[in-house]
Amino acid sequence: MTTNERQGMEIVSRETIFALATAPGRAGVAIMRVSGPEAGSTLQKLTRKPLPNPRKAVVRRLYDETGGKIDEALVLWFVDPASFTGEDMVEYHIHGGPAIVEALSEFLFSMGLRQAEAGEFTRRAFQNGKMDLTEAEGLADLIDADTQGQRKQALRQMQGGLREIYEDWREDIINCLAFVEGEIDFPDEEDVPDALAQRAGPGLDVLVEKLREILADSERGERLRHGVDIAIIGAPNAGKSSILNRLAKREAAIVSSEAGTTRDIVEVHMQISSIPVRISDTAGLRETDNEVEAEGVRRARLRAQEADLRIAVIDSNDPLSTDVLAELESGDFILYNKTDLFAKPSGSEMQNVSRETFCISATEGTGFENFESALNRTITARFSASEQAGLTRARHRNCVKTALFSLEKARKSLSIAPELAGADLREALHAIKELAGETDIEAVLDRVFSSFCIGK
Repeated sequence: MTTNERQGMEIVSRETIFALATAPGRAGVAIMRVSGPEAGSTLQKLTRKPLPNPRKAVVRRLYDETGGKIDEALVLWFVDPASFTGEDMVEYHIHGGPAIVEALSEFLFSMGLRQAEAGEFTRRAFQNGKMDLTEAEGLADLIDADTQGQRKQALRQMQGGLREIYEDWREDIINCLAFVEGEIDFPDEEDVPDALAQRAGPGLDVLVEKLREILADSERGERLRHGVDIAIIGAPNAGKSSILNRLAKREAAIVSSEAGTTRDIVEVHMQISSIPVRISDTAGLRETDNEVEAEGVRRARLRAQEADLRIAVIDSNDPLSTDVLAELESGDFILYNKTDLFAKPSGSEMQNVSRETFCISATEGTGFENFESALNRTITARFSASEQAGLTRARHRNCVKTALFSLEKARKSLSIAPELAGADLREALHAIKELAGETDIEAVLDRVFSSFCIGK
């Protein structure tokens, strides 16, 4: 971080900010948060009493400039650095009527305080060393969590799970760098062993493998955070909409015996094994001269390509639907539907290599329970949170990829020139610092904290 940026942060931190920390609108209780050097003096002016004991809830009457009563509130006073932001901070637990919130806000404006921007309280906590950037991101994810799986993953990250991992990496890199620098700086010292830099090799091998493993598992964390995309594909009138409705347990899509009813994508959002899932019913895949239907087919193929998982629905009366099967990948599902009307396909007709295959009746529900159980198992195995914290954002993955690339270069450079290996190791350290938010990444910080709500 540059000197100018540090000075800019100091200027910002000298301002006292306030914002409603609870959702706007009518409520039983609203919490107004104030942070900065004027937080204490503003509290004294509002209550017309001395400051209460820190971190101890007290009831105080709040007065405006003319002496009129604003409200009676529960007040919490926090002294720098023992607060969320690391600054002097006050929380006013007031009654949640809009008029009370407005009156308190007007008083704070009159005292020269500024309304906080989105994520500014958490940003100050980060800048004051109360948390690193990955913990701040975990807090944002916790606020946004819709499922229990998302909540558990966010808690692990907010409580420093990812920080513990990358701190171990940092320590390993520094140990390797010590061997390399020792050979560079003291080449002629008698007590320095020959080829000292080569001793960093085994440690680098282990570290490279650690980073490869966490990158390989990074899809799991990101999918849990954003949700899993599932596309239902098949020929017209194969029963795709019926299967979507049965999965959603409601009439989400129109079902008709007329082929080509679904022309645009119909989406259903639900949870499977505490993981957010978006299931898309797509247009039937076939050649057509109808422009509208052709656009639907194009969108269907695109959604299938972009999906994390595909469910191919095939009419049991036409089991060799090669056009549909061509869209599948390993680990996808094949459902041979309408077994209530037609005989089940023979083993030679069912193409199920590397795919879960089921014979079902979407109308009667025959075989559907087995399919749902298998879908649950697959989503849990592929996308549920692991026991340890992992990479949950593209930013995390990019930083680790950069570090891994530098470490692999360093491993090759050890036998060529220790100076080159040293430069590569320092680049890897820089990538780890960027992961933690310790480097000059102001644009990244702006993006991260702008995703927070006002008052957090």
